[in-house]
Amino acid sequence: MTITAAADGSALGNPGPAGWAWYIDDNNWAAGGWKHATNNQGELKAVLELFRATAHVDDDLLVLCDSQYVINSVTKWMRGWKAKGWRKADGKAVMNLELLQEIDEALVGRTYRFEWVKGHANHPLNEAADSRARAVSEAYQRNAAIPSGPGFVAGGPAPAVPARKTPAAAAPVKAAASAPAVRKAPKASADLGLFDFEEDRPHTVQLALSSDELARLTRRATGSGVSPEELLRGLI
Repeated sequence: MTITAAADGSALGNPGPAGWAWYIDDNNWAAGGWKHATNNQGELKAVLELFRATAHVDDDLLVLCDSQYVINSVTKWMRGWKAKGWRKADGKAVMNLELLQEIDEALVGRTYRFEWVKGHANHPLNEAADSRARAVSEAYQRNAAIPSGPGFVAGGPAPAVPARKTPAAAAPVKAAASAPAVRKAPKASADLGLFDFEEDRPHTVQLALSSDELARLTRRATGSGVSPEELLRGLI
């Protein structure tokens, strides 16, 4: 399956009140923005949020975009920029660096393709994304509510990835005395389920996966923010 989506940005005054949006259909779209940003930042953010919203599904992604800057940045220039320490051929720093680095991370393990479409030429998906991005920029201009959209409903809710925090040092606490643990009697072999074992100790489970199955597992784990091993343990 291939998800086809348009991604677009808008900035009133460029820079100015700005919005971004990606659109698949009327039930699957999202938008957001800033009080002050550029049109290119909106275009990049739309692509980034599209990849993030669909990270937990295995479908390929076709991105329709009217920005040659975005398409060339992602498909042509980014690899060379990375090799030069995120600098251009003339040695100058790459603009919109943070957004580009986040997109670079979001592309890992994904199968995708970009297609240029002419803006404001009555392309239905592009027009839908454009109107939603502009609605956000206008909302910021008026200090009105931001129309954020339903998100990617078709793929179900994306797994929540907990923020990584450094735990604060805790003061020593004296543990209260507790009753000794009661060890359960092992189940009889006839009562064991598929993933029940006769002893309460770690066991090794080996799975044989094809290259395609391993790639899908890795993409799903990346989208969930865990390792493939942790994802499998959760499934078991």
